[in-house]
Amino acid sequence: MADPAEHRPAEEEEAAAGGEDEDTGAQVAPIVKLEEVAITTGEEDEDVLLDMKAKLYRFDKEGNQWKERGTGTVKLLKHKETSKVRLVMRQAKTLKICANHLVVATTKMQEHAGSDKSCVWHALDFADGELKEEMFAIRFGSVENCKKFKDTVEEIADQQGKNEEKESVEASSAAELVEKLTVTEAKKEEAADKEEAPAADDKDVKE
Repeated sequence: MADPAEHRPAEEEEAAAGGEDEDTGAQVAPIVKLEEVAITTGEEDEDVLLDMKAKLYRFDKEGNQWKERGTGTVKLLKHKETSKVRLVMRQAKTLKICANHLVVATTKMQEHAGSDKSCVWHALDFADGELKEEMFAIRFGSVENCKKFKDTVEEIADQQGKNEEKESVEASSAAELVEKLTVTEAKKEEAADKEEAPAADDKDVKE
């Protein structure tokens, strides 16, 4: 009697052979091993005081016109140690920085003429890697967001002014204290010199 295995279609034999080859249990190591890389934004030591979506414009003095700087997220960040606050805005897709400057006592927000969703201000900006005096305009999606941004910046500027006054008073007090100590030390040295002078004269007489 003929063996049934002899009459199996060639396709079945190939499939069986292929199945045996695939089920080898071998593990192929990847050619390139990718390692996790920690990404830093420079905001790790800061607390977020405000985070909003907006569109930023920069005034071009040469062309005497407003130019769009980018659409993205504007943040007010307070440093955990120095308590200084900076305004940072990044473009939505590229995350490129389009504004980066400190909010100082002289930072003044003004409503943009003809729009209650926009405001304008001047700043020494560092977005391009060097300090430049810029005039910015920012537009929000609602009047409420614009008002919140404006009020928050003005509140921070006012607080920074108070901090500067306090630091100035402390610096003056420290300077006065140092001056008093210096005068006291000078008087002590002068008194010591006077006490030593007669002793020297007596020695000269005895000789």
